[in-house]
Amino acid sequence: MSMLDAMLHRRSVRSYTDDPVTKEQLEQILHAGLTSPTGKNLKSWEFIVVDDREQLQKFVEGRKGGSMKMLGRAAAAIFVFGNTGASDVWCEDCSAAMANMHLMADSLGLGSCWVQGRLRDAEDGRTTSEFCRELLGVPEGYEMEAVLSIGVPDDSAPAPHTLDGADMSKVHWGSF
Repeated sequence: MSMLDAMLHRRSVRSYTDDPVTKEQLEQILHAGLTSPTGKNLKSWEFIVVDDREQLQKFVEGRKGGSMKMLGRAAAAIFVFGNTGASDVWCEDCSAAMANMHLMADSLGLGSCWVQGRLRDAEDGRTTSEFCRELLGVPEGYEMEAVLSIGVPDDSAPAPHTLDGADMSKVHWGSF
């Protein structure tokens, strides 16, 4: 499969079976994140893996609108925090890691979904970052960029993208 085919195949999957995800699969996903590009090679990210369904259930109220409810059905999640004092591009570093892990999960036959945490609020009025930081014991100075839910996709997984949907009007050559 070409890289473009892999990118077209990757979709946000929000519904999972009860099948587990193996530690080996999670480690491959983490390796994809750990080898992501990073500003000045500072690697300003921290990854927290949660693969206990009871613990995952505690995060479902972590974002207004219910975006984190899928964590209650996921086999695992990887919370990505950035060290805000280590780099002025921690957000970009974390985003690159999230993208790599999202693609790796798909390449392993797993479903995943990027759930934005930064600049979002929890159901209880705290920020999503504060909500998750407290539950995970993350110290001050770290902000949550996002969480990647992971699981075996159920039958409702979306079909792959096609290049027919690529909006080339967003591409400008030489100038806007």
